[in-house]
Amino acid sequence: MKYAHLAIVAVVAAVTPAIAQTSTVTTTGAATTSITIAPEQRTRIKTYITEHKVAPVAVKERITVGTVLPDDVDLLAVPRDWGPSLHTYRYVYSGNDVVLVEPQSRRVVQIID
Repeated sequence: MKYAHLAIVAVVAAVTPAIAQTSTVTTTGAATTSITIAPEQRTRIKTYITEHKVAPVAVKERITVGTVLPDDVDLLAVPRDWGPSLHTYRYVYSGNDVVLVEPQSRRVVQIID
């Protein structure tokens, strides 16, 4: 019986750090998405912004990859002609940068300058 209790304690001790680590990753919401955008695709995106006269949005804080945008910032749908790998994201035009955002978390995943 004593050995059974020790075995249970050992299993719980081994599993607890893994559970805690998973929770930490989930709660911090670290950006795990990696997006590769080819130079010609960047040019197409910047051309779209210019041709469609997309109005820039003023954001109080500096925007960096991993930043969560406030709820009062309107996210725009990514046009399909930007490419199939990007159409699930939303974007914001701020300053001279196009900021790609995961719509569910509102987390910035890429900045196109």
